[in-house]
This record gives sequence, C-alpha cells and structure tokens, in this order.
Amino acid sequence: MATDSGGSAPTPSPRAVSRTVALRVLSAGVFALAGLIFWMSFDTAKGVDIRSDDPLPKLSDTIRTKNTRNGQLENQLTGVRQDVDRLTRQGSGLSAAEQARADALARDAGTDPLTGPSIEVTLDDAPPNATALVPGVPDPQPNDLVIHQQDLQAVVNALWQGGAQGIRVMDQRLISTSAVRCVGNTLILQGRVYSPPYRITAVGDQAKLRQALNASPAIQNYLQYVSAYGLGWKVSAAKKTTLPGYTGSTVLHYAQPVSRP
Repeated sequence: MATDSGGSAPTPSPRAVSRTVALRVLSAGVFALAGLIFWMSFDTAKGVDIRSDDPLPKLSDTIRTKNTRNGQLENQLTGVRQDVDRLTRQGSGLSAAEQARADALARDAGTDPLTGPSIEVTLDDAPPNATALVPGVPDPQPNDLVIHQQDLQAVVNALWQGGAQGIRVMDQRLISTSAVRCVGNTLILQGRVYSPPYRITAVGDQAKLRQALNASPAIQNYLQYVSAYGLGWKVSAAKKTTLPGYTGSTVLHYAQPVSRP
C-alpha cells in the first residue's frame, strides 16, 4: 500500500477497492435473495401454516377413501333406482304382456338381480419371492408374478362364450358397456378400485361354462404361468348364486348407438 510524503491517510490500492465493492455487491445480493424468499413464502402461505408437521396423505389412503365414498354413492344410487322403478311400474300404464317384455329386457341388460347355478373363478398374484417351480424355466420377472388385464378379460370372454346369463366381477355386475381395466396391480371397474385376489362369478350352465374356460387359448397360456411361478387359479361351483343388478349409469358419454335405416 503506497503513502505520500506529507503523512496523509494511506490511499487504498485498486485490489482493496475491488474487494470492498465485491463484498458490498455480495451483501446486497444476499439481502435481495432473502427478501425474495420471504415474499415467496408469504405468497404461498396466504395466511396458512405451511410448516405443518402433519405428513402428506399417502396415495393409497386417498384411493381407499375415494373408493369407500364411491361405494356409498353407489348404495344411495341403488336405493333411488329401486324407488324410480317402483314408481315407474305403478304409473306406466303397460299391459301385462308389455310389462313382461320390459322385465325381460331388464334381465338381459343386467339391471335386475339374477339367480341360478354358478361358476366362480379366482385369480391371484404369485408370492413376491416366487421362483421357478418347473425345472428349466427361467427365473420370473416382476410382470410374470402379477395378474394382468388380459388375464381377467380372458376369463370374462370365455364365460360369455360359454353362455353365461350374467357375470359379476368382485361385487359388481357387468353390462355390455363395462370395461375391465388394470392399472399397475389393481383393477379399476366402473369407478371402483380393487386389489387381488380377483373373483369372477358367472350364472349359467356350469358344464358349458367349465368347457369354455378349458377351451380358451388365453386361459391355457395363463395356466402355464400358474404352473411355472405359482399364480393363483381356482374354479369353484355353487348350486345357487344371486348376482346383483347393475346400479350405475347406462348413459353413453363417448358413443352413440347407430340408428338403423
């Protein structure tokens, strides 16, 4: 640092001046950044405590809650539909033959309960630590150990082909517009979410239903994974089963029936 001969205060060197300016700029930047953070916190909180120690709800808990709510709404809808059907019958003015025709259409559409002999098919995931059960078969991949949409659809298709008068998947009746869809290892059916094991129940001629299951190439392919990796497969019969009537909406949102010329 240089000094003059008259004993005046020392003159700062250019390096010291640059360092001082840099420190001041840095300090200003820190204060500006802190102010920005404070403003963002205020704008985000909007008077709400954003530092709550309550953990965020798990996705599984949210799905379970929504699923329960959907079930409650379906039960309410069932009660309303029954009231509407009763009032419609009282004021329809239909003849006995016309009412019988309407009842037959309701049975065919799946909106009325159905009772008769049944076949129930249960599918389940393999144990998570499953290994190959057959010599020479490679160790399973994760997808080899879970039920897929095509497996459920294969059973439903086979039962329809076997002459099923009605089919229930889990606790819901299928109709012509029902879609069996899987997301991950869960089943989504008509707004409800289900986990395995999956139960599919069909009312009809038991011998023909069993024959249709045995004749399905897709099911035979699935049974190979049952033998190789331990996927669940069970077929049982009951002399009398009552399937519930479909209680959901029958209005088409994304399609329209084709009018005949």
